Amino acid sequence: MFSYRHAFHAGNHGDVLKHAVLIALLRHLTLKDTALTVIDTHAGAGLYRLDGDYARTSSEAAAGVLRLLSDKKSAPGPVIKRKSAPDSGADEAPSPLLADYLDTLAGFNPGGGSSIYPGSPFIVQRLLRPQDRLKLFEMHPTDSRTLAANIAQLEAGRQVAVLREDGFSGLRRFLPPPSRRALVLCDPSYELKTDYAAVAEMLAEALKRFATGTYAVWYPLIPRPEAHDLPRRLKTLAQRAGRPWLNASLTVKSSRLPVRVDGAERRPGLPASGLFVVNPPHTLAPALQAALPQLVRWLAQDEHAHSGLEQGGN
Repeated sequence: MFSYRHAFHAGNHGDVLKHAVLIALLRHLTLKDTALTVIDTHAGAGLYRLDGDYARTSSEAAAGVLRLLSDKKSAPGPVIKRKSAPDSGADEAPSPLLADYLDTLAGFNPGGGSSIYPGSPFIVQRLLRPQDRLKLFEMHPTDSRTLAANIAQLEAGRQVAVLREDGFSGLRRFLPPPSRRALVLCDPSYELKTDYAAVAEMLAEALKRFATGTYAVWYPLIPRPEAHDLPRRLKTLAQRAGRPWLNASLTVKSSRLPVRVDGAERRPGLPASGLFVVNPPHTLAPALQAALPQLVRWLAQDEHAHSGLEQGGN
């Protein structure tokens, strides 16, 4: 318990998918004037340094967001070189969803470079309006203190609340919100196998309390039965509640090929992840249809890279 630290994984390909979709969701949900409540059930530390010891130890950001940023060209609008055809000389502008993600990251590094990576709390706060509210849950002793200190620097007042308690259960008292509009992001570490069941139980109860909220669940796709069963369980819950859903996945490499480090054979890192959204905006599927193939080309680590997109109930 509490051994997981997202600082080792910040900016990896899972974060790229999760945060690009999160921004797209917020852009749509803040079009209406009515106040929006955003709830992050596993907020982490909020801000991360990609040039720090944690990120350098894992090197996951180097194969994720840094790989995208290193290929940006100094042309009107961000341009990224195709990974699939390095000798072709062809450059390709990112889709609107990815361009918005890259522009948002640039806002956290106003002097240029890519040393600061915002976690979901800071991405959300940056896009909120005065009438909106943000509830952040984090139980890790160190990360919760860091999160509180980072949020305090924003001087956001009552707009942002940091809660050191279990997000799975703490979510209940905020649903439904007074404005009847909410976005819930759930992305636990899945450090414990019980997290998979806890996610499904959380969504089931949340849909009973507030069926019209937007729910985004990030999950890893790893060689574990619970991981592959989770999106199927979430789909069943959405269908039973009669709510539309969308499931996007990104695979960057095979999950079966071990790697050798210092002569020892080790399992590769995270090969794939997905994001399951209940009550997605109608604009999200077309945006992902353009963005996912680009992420496959630009973040692929072997020939097994691919993406998936399915939806239902619309």
